[in-house]
Amino acid sequence: MKLKFGSVEENVVTREEFPLEKAREVLKDEVIAVLGYGVQGPGQALNLKDNGFNVIVGQRKGSKTWDKAISDGWVPGETLFEIEEACEKGTIIQFLLSDAGQITLWPTVKKHLTPGKALYFSHGFGVTYKEKTGIIPPADVDVILVAPKGSGTSLRRMFVEGRGLNSSYAIFQDGTGKAKDRVVALGIGVGSGYLFETDFYREVTSDLTGERGTLMGAIQGIFAAQYEVLRSNGHTPSEAFNETVEELTQSLMPLVAENGMDWMYANCSTTAQRGALDWWKPFRDATKPVFEALYDSVKTGKEAQKSIDSNSKSDYRVKLEAELKELRDSEMWQAGAVVRQLRPENN
Repeated sequence: MKLKFGSVEENVVTREEFPLEKAREVLKDEVIAVLGYGVQGPGQALNLKDNGFNVIVGQRKGSKTWDKAISDGWVPGETLFEIEEACEKGTIIQFLLSDAGQITLWPTVKKHLTPGKALYFSHGFGVTYKEKTGIIPPADVDVILVAPKGSGTSLRRMFVEGRGLNSSYAIFQDGTGKAKDRVVALGIGVGSGYLFETDFYREVTSDLTGERGTLMGAIQGIFAAQYEVLRSNGHTPSEAFNETVEELTQSLMPLVAENGMDWMYANCSTTAQRGALDWWKPFRDATKPVFEALYDSVKTGKEAQKSIDSNSKSDYRVKLEAELKELRDSEMWQAGAVVRQLRPENN
């Protein structure tokens, strides 16, 4: 259906117009092979299985993620296979490894993309930056995308709670004439609340911007800035953390999610309202140049190249852990660990 978002009309697919029963009918003869069991793989594979689809998992035998798949109920030789065997069995190959992992595994996957199969992504990176990744699918397969707007952990958690995480969908290549039905059925199958239309380029540029911006990079930067200002002015760690992070994540963001920013403002004190209305534009004006520089870096491919270069190095995991440890050991997040322990539901 077409819905207006503000003044712009967009294509949206809901569960009402494309129910789960229809999705099962569309994919009744398909074998969905989920490659990768790290970030998106577990949530999507388990949701598809619980929704009644024929799903297998492809993973390296003996790896930690192989063991995780077994602990999640996947059975070696029945629903859990080595990657190449899963590629051979699958009629739809869900390519859910990391971007760097996809580059490494692409020659193996490509040789199993026989005519009529579908290659499924949850990120437009590999295909959009094909000059850098070498991922160029054959012309006689469907190349499709469903990108849940959140982590695989959130996708699974919300599914178990009977809710849904919104997803974008895209068709890069319709090699069979069935790509639209396939991608929408898969989007419903993985537990999407609704699906909105995009393309591979727009998905990857918005996603890379969002991850580096408000979703992860910017929010940590803003947290750190406010926390440091409060601490430098004599506020205790617990007070600084509660005013910077805890109140936002536990109280205000749920209100924003429920009915929007204006509704959250309306349900705060008049003093808070006044301050927020006075200060949001200065924050916008201060940060917009940073977002413009970020988007330019994404658009020109610089961010993609950085990711490929760093994530492909043999010591990437070691360096990543060191950088994460810097966050984890910072006073702000040490304070956060104590605050979380003190929440009533944890006592």
